[in-house]
Amino acid sequence: MTESFKTLPLPPSMIETLDNLGYHSMTEIQSKSLPFVLQGRDVVAKAKTGSGKTAAFALGMLERIQASSFAVQGLVLCPTRELCTQVATEIRKLARYKGNIKVLLLCGGQSIGPQIGSLEHGAHIVVGTPGRIQDHLRKQTLTLSKVATVVLDEADRMLDMGFSDAVQQIVNQTPSTRQTLLFSATYPSGIEKLTKSIMKDPEVISVEAVHSESNIEQLFVQASRNKKDDLLLKLFQHYQPASTVVFCNTKQQCKEVCRMIKEHGGSADALHGDLEQRDRDKVLVRFSQSSCSVLVATDVAARGIDIADLAMVVNYDVPRDPEIYIHRVGRTGRAGKSGLALSIYSESETYKVELIEDYRKQPTVYLDPDTLNGDKPLPLPEWVSIEVAGGRKDKIRPGDLLGALTANQLLTGKAVGNITIFDRVSYVAVAEADAKLALKQLTAGKVKGRKVLARIAK
Repeated sequence: MTESFKTLPLPPSMIETLDNLGYHSMTEIQSKSLPFVLQGRDVVAKAKTGSGKTAAFALGMLERIQASSFAVQGLVLCPTRELCTQVATEIRKLARYKGNIKVLLLCGGQSIGPQIGSLEHGAHIVVGTPGRIQDHLRKQTLTLSKVATVVLDEADRMLDMGFSDAVQQIVNQTPSTRQTLLFSATYPSGIEKLTKSIMKDPEVISVEAVHSESNIEQLFVQASRNKKDDLLLKLFQHYQPASTVVFCNTKQQCKEVCRMIKEHGGSADALHGDLEQRDRDKVLVRFSQSSCSVLVATDVAARGIDIADLAMVVNYDVPRDPEIYIHRVGRTGRAGKSGLALSIYSESETYKVELIEDYRKQPTVYLDPDTLNGDKPLPLPEWVSIEVAGGRKDKIRPGDLLGALTANQLLTGKAVGNITIFDRVSYVAVAEADAKLALKQLTAGKVKGRKVLARIAK
């Protein structure tokens, strides 16, 4: 039985906003944690990505914000910039009911100067990575003395990345009267130690992953090391997935697999720790806009990325830890949809497959590579992403780009897909057949009354 948000003590304007955003009933993490969050209690919640945890902490945080005061009243710490961006976007949507709530993103990989300028104008909520938050505290460009709510999102990953001391130091600079909310996919001893040092009598909540394995077909296929590339291509040809994440255990392997797919005429981008932030953003946008078919990623790079309707996951390298395997596989088959997860292993990696079988408590299903049909071409995307030089700071909104593309009615709204706006750059997906015309529309016409530079994002 799913509960409505109307059962909570929330203002009618917030209920209306939730309804408009499609939040009609609460997820398990929301129904279990929100009553305590709204009471102002400290909460420790064990919940995985995709469980609806952002709304679980954001609704309580927003209710405590005094819009008339431009002091930082809410602080959300996340391990990666990708997750920060995702969380900030969600909070901005939920904050519509209140109006004039400023949410600021403070992450590494970007120049600190513009961030300092934004802080000078004030912000109600800051979402950031521990390292960059520490930079601002050292420079005294950020003050946390008015913070009412602190959220640690994916706390286990922050500890894995060595941020334990940084998190402790940051939280120590907030008032002792604050509310502290901690969300973590796993609950290692480091998390227990952290909760004892920064939280007051927290309510502890645990929910299972929202993606049930019953929706995911999981197959294991054996190949010698020098045949893995051939097998991977054959899997693409046979299953024809619209979108696939291929997991590798190392950055170098990521680069090599991505290069191999491209050399064989496929559409692929690599996501790993060596990329500059702007390039990481572009890779993720292209994949989320369906203008790239395959994302080849390491676990750390892919943490916090939530791609809807992911058709297939491939473990090019089987992970050593069964829990990482479950986390990878759980990215497909979400929200009741069916998913496919394929794992390529060599004979020497049989022990990893057995560990996963013991962990899942289900028999392993093996795939015979001889049954695969490798006669079809590699699947290619039906969309193209166009990069526009202008974004949120230039007051560009999705409607402005849609209007510029359809102004003279040569293009219809059906030819325009997902639109993503960053601070200084925007990306718009257009149907592959209309890409040249769309690019001409943007460069020859005007956006927000002025000329813009645009190019195909590659």
